[in-house]
Amino acid sequence: MTLAQLRYAITVAGASSMNEAARKLFISQPSLSAAIKELEEEVGVELFKRTNRGISVTLEGEEFIGYARQVVEQYNLIESKYILKENTKKKFGVSMQHYTFAVKAFVEMVKQFGMDEYEFEIHETKTYDVIEDVKNCKSEIGILYLNDFNKKVLTKLFHESAVEFHELLKCHIYVYLWKGHPLASKEEITLEELEEYPCLSFD
Repeated sequence: MTLAQLRYAITVAGASSMNEAARKLFISQPSLSAAIKELEEEVGVELFKRTNRGISVTLEGEEFIGYARQVVEQYNLIESKYILKENTKKKFGVSMQHYTFAVKAFVEMVKQFGMDEYEFEIHETKTYDVIEDVKNCKSEIGILYLNDFNKKVLTKLFHESAVEFHELLKCHIYVYLWKGHPLASKEEITLEELEEYPCLSFD
């Protein structure tokens, strides 16, 4: 197994086809396919599914790619500091759903620590991708919410992805209504009362 093969696998995982990945890597498609095949045989795991529509990462491949990213990132840090003699910044990424409070907290964190030593990234994405970003080390932490409807499913995903959930706060669910809405005068509204009305939500 070589560092080049790990870089190849990471690039293939982010592409829709071997041809696309080969173009990004500036190598021929047959050479890339052979390198990936050799890597799969060495580790004893099928990293990618090949179909007429392109390629997709297998479940075992997702785990492998996560480790590969860590290895390549650590090598890049060593290379920058000791070989290229660069003053490398530490990276800190946060993946989240669309939460105003989290964005404000992120901005305050950047102000507190500054940009001299750190390179900050924020990713607004869907629930599953938040977990995947943390699992694959794209982000150091992820912010999402649990409720009675998704808790069981997400708890299973946390376990399968080897990530931990730590509660930040408890909050209530609010419904935003036009002041002339039939339900606007009520102190509390049940889900059953909302069923007949159109609803917008952010996933």
